[in-house]
Amino acid sequence: MPPAPLPAQRDRQARVATWAAFFVQGLCFATLLTHVVDLQTRFGLSDDDLLLVLLLVPVIAGVGSAVAAPLATRYGSGPVLRISQVGVCVIVALSGWNDGLAGLYALSAAFGLFVGAVDAAMNMQAVAVERRYGMSVLTGFHAVWSVGSMLGAGFNSAFSALGVGLGWSFTVPVLIGAAISAVMLPRLYDRDGERATAREVRVAARVPWRPIIPLCLAMAFLYVGDAAVSNYSTFFMKNALAASGWLVPFAYLLYQAAMLLARVPGDLAVRRYGPAPVVRVGAVIAAVGTLGVVLAPGVLVAVLAFGLVGVGLSIIAPQSFSAAGRLGAGAETAIARVNMFNYVGFLVGAAVVGTVNDGVGPRAAFVPAAILVALIVPLAGGFQPKVEVTADSGPVPA
Repeated sequence: MPPAPLPAQRDRQARVATWAAFFVQGLCFATLLTHVVDLQTRFGLSDDDLLLVLLLVPVIAGVGSAVAAPLATRYGSGPVLRISQVGVCVIVALSGWNDGLAGLYALSAAFGLFVGAVDAAMNMQAVAVERRYGMSVLTGFHAVWSVGSMLGAGFNSAFSALGVGLGWSFTVPVLIGAAISAVMLPRLYDRDGERATAREVRVAARVPWRPIIPLCLAMAFLYVGDAAVSNYSTFFMKNALAASGWLVPFAYLLYQAAMLLARVPGDLAVRRYGPAPVVRVGAVIAAVGTLGVVLAPGVLVAVLAFGLVGVGLSIIAPQSFSAAGRLGAGAETAIARVNMFNYVGFLVGAAVVGTVNDGVGPRAAFVPAAILVALIVPLAGGFQPKVEVTADSGPVPA
């Protein structure tokens, strides 16, 4: 098998620009989610009312992801990503200054629409980069997302300790993200550059559902676990363990830190062992960590358990997108479909975890997440790379 061609300067520029998109998305997402308790307090929301807001976002995000696929096919994912990421930044900043309940629902819906488009488009760019590099690099993009997410959670902890107002606590991180987007995202692949990477793979048929069903289910189960941590780690720390102040968002910060540490060598592990074994081991680790949250006797054990969940879940999402991208022609559709199950999982996770939290308690709320994350283990075989045919050579490993 001939070695993969060395990436050109244009490909390196696209890779760095895609890193920037993932970083800004993680920063904005964490900035909003780690302030959920603050927003509940500001608007006097009951747990049921808050659950409705949390469910609204993934429902609308699924629409955003679905809309992104045909737009990316026609115009390229780069323009879709640039426009929708500006929308995310503006909406998150406005959320910190909004003081009306109607505004909260409107901003939550708009956030969902734009965040769905960003998630789909940035993973399309990442898959295009991975094709040009000819090896697993997609997990690295999600590692950068974790860096941005950690920074967002870190800003929240710091601003909480300093007594900074909620408006500025939202706005400062987002201004940083918007500046990075403005400078870096024009270097993404344009439509022709993105399509050139897809033409390197020949496939006979359009994308069927059957090969992506394991990827979709794994993505959904993964995001049940992620929704449990993202939406309810602050509630768990505050209500189950009586944590206060900067410790409340610290569990989410460590979750993202652990995810980052696992993602940094993640591509190397995939290259050496293949995606299926790595996904299988990750699912086991995540299930054990989630169970550790349920049984945690105190803050230290809980924080460490949240970190273990981050390690286990770290590889599954990027490998889902990578496997979808290996389908070649029609990859934009495959990636958008897989991404939609991100929101299915987040929706189910928010609903199930929220219902159990309200009816039984914050500890029991993480039990369904542990069970569903464990179900990723038998789905891992669907991540195994298939043989593709390139335009210039015979069959090579995807």
